[in-house]
Amino acid sequence: MIKKYFSRNNYFKLIKPYINTNIIKVIIGQRRVGKSYFLYQIIDEVKKLDKKANIIYINKELYEFDAIKDYKDLERYLNERLLKKSKNYIFIDEIQEIINFEKALRSLNTQENNDIYCTGSNANLLASDLANLLGGRFIEIPIYSLSYEEFLQFHHLEKNKESLFSYIKYGGLPYLINLKLEDEQIYGYLKTIFNTIILKDVVARFNIRNINLLERLVEYLANCEGTFVSAKRISDFLKSQNLDISPNSILNYLNYLTGSFFIHKVKRQDVMGRKIFEINEKYYFEDLGLRHSLIGYRQTDINKIMENLVFSRLKYLGYKVTVGQMGIQEIDFIAEKNNKKAYFQVTYLLSSKKVIDREFGNLLKIKDNYLKYVISMDEYASGDFKGIKHLNLIDFLFIKI
Repeated sequence: MIKKYFSRNNYFKLIKPYINTNIIKVIIGQRRVGKSYFLYQIIDEVKKLDKKANIIYINKELYEFDAIKDYKDLERYLNERLLKKSKNYIFIDEIQEIINFEKALRSLNTQENNDIYCTGSNANLLASDLANLLGGRFIEIPIYSLSYEEFLQFHHLEKNKESLFSYIKYGGLPYLINLKLEDEQIYGYLKTIFNTIILKDVVARFNIRNINLLERLVEYLANCEGTFVSAKRISDFLKSQNLDISPNSILNYLNYLTGSFFIHKVKRQDVMGRKIFEINEKYYFEDLGLRHSLIGYRQTDINKIMENLVFSRLKYLGYKVTVGQMGIQEIDFIAEKNNKKAYFQVTYLLSSKKVIDREFGNLLKIKDNYLKYVISMDEYASGDFKGIKHLNLIDFLFIKI
């Protein structure tokens, strides 16, 4: 059953303290980011820790498990395999495909010798169902597309401009290790993944009839990445393209897309008052390769792409990320985790005094002692200016803040 995998140690250190505990471990993320292979890594660790482990594995993407359609089927399948005198380690991949799965989990979790691990590709379904029935007896571990550092390890590449360009252009889905890093192969594969995500996790699950409209919405988000959008603005644009849809329907579609982890919503935060604004958010893509498979890779989008990379890195490091608002001025990102906070400005090149004044000037107006960064692709980006750190993008993608 266990296939060859690359260790995802940034995530493994998060889940390791919960191995062999009565807390249900739920691994969430977009399809094809490596959740199944992460389960294999956990299974290997369990085998090392417990030589008598009774391991039960279910993968709802495999034909052999088609008969498990609801929680009753799941209970029957497991009851035939559970042992009373050994520790049972239960691994269920894509659990949201099992109707009312949470009822079975609640029952299984009452037995002390069961240790449960699940993966899921739909945040809306998992969060509501698990929270309602399990309360605080589960923990979510998000898994993302490969970081740049992981991308280099997977593809045996060096840290340099060429490998960064490949990462920017093709994204970080793990399966790319099996393909040549060439446009035709990569984007052909990524387009099929997009169709899988849209058709299985959005269209089928939420009974959407107008697939073309949904695809146009995604294209709009790709083209407007890094800019503030609202449901009303999107609705007006689509109406101008002869696609009639209400703002409320747009909100639903956006919720479906974020629920599938295909895109991430980033809210605005008042820098001084810390108020979170409820309208006009930005959206960033889980994987840049998927974005480019829809609208093509364009060098003119480099600022948007860099913002997406910085956002993804901060999420990978476990930060909650918002966009900062100071009157009419903007801070690209505010990152917060525990008692830590940092501010980030992102720009392609500090090519003029005007750009330098804008990027550093906005940060200098924030009168606190938290870390502040300007990230660019200037070749010799290093050092401080009045306490603000200037980093090259490649260096930023490796630091642990």
